[in-house]
Amino acid sequence: MVINMSELPIAPIGRIIKNAGGLRVGEDSEEALRQILEQYGDDISRQALLLAKHAGRVTVKASDIELAVKEIE
Repeated sequence: MVINMSELPIAPIGRIIKNAGGLRVGEDSEEALRQILEQYGDDISRQALLLAKHAGRVTVKASDIELAVKEIE
């Protein structure tokens, strides 16, 4: 048995793919997208934290997340 330490549940990932038009979704595609989304989320979060610290805050705000996304893209 494989224990997955992922933060994101797999079912919503499959729904994202289906909502994009996927008729059938393989487990490997769900897992691949989950890993990518988690890495992207981690990158954004780290950048947003730096922005909050630079602004003298310990609270990460939505504006920090939005700016971090723009900086990472």
